[in-house]
Amino acid sequence: MARIQVPAILGFYDDGHDLLEVTTKAREAEGFKNLDAYTPYPVHGMEEALGLKASPVGTIARIGLVSGAFLGFMLQSWTSAVDWPINIGGKPFVSWPAWIPITFESAVLLAAFCNLLSMFAFCGLYPRPKTMILSKRITNDRFVLVIPVSGEEEEKRAIAFLQSNGALKVKIVDGIDHEKQQVIFRAAPLEAAG
Repeated sequence: MARIQVPAILGFYDDGHDLLEVTTKAREAEGFKNLDAYTPYPVHGMEEALGLKASPVGTIARIGLVSGAFLGFMLQSWTSAVDWPINIGGKPFVSWPAWIPITFESAVLLAAFCNLLSMFAFCGLYPRPKTMILSKRITNDRFVLVIPVSGEEEEKRAIAFLQSNGALKVKIVDGIDHEKQQVIFRAAPLEAAG
């Protein structure tokens, strides 16, 4: 579970398209900030609906690709022309056409490592003793919109918004009990829809 701001309002949906529409409305029309969404599979367009910036992971992988190609080429140049130069059959010491496969493989290897490590870093994927989950059905067949709220007025407005936009269920996250590794919920009032 990603870290969520407490208190937060959760709106449960059973269709990714509905969640996408509600997320766009919540951010653009209602002005809610720092939204998050949990889906069982990627929903095309969700990044734009949440207002997320482009990930730097691709740029880091490209830097790793170019660095890997450079390092692979330079290693072959150094070993063949400087460290242990051997003239075999009149071949030049810097025989770059023969080095293309190793240069390519070292580029791909370093790009893959950079991609993996940057994904771990930016996604916060590190070992945790126990992961708290918001609901057992979130990654199974439910789509959830998380709206962090800062006051009672914003909480009522978020509940009314979710209920009026077809949420199957609305929950309020009141806190997190770190000792028991549990999320503390409170029921959303039904009259907020009216």
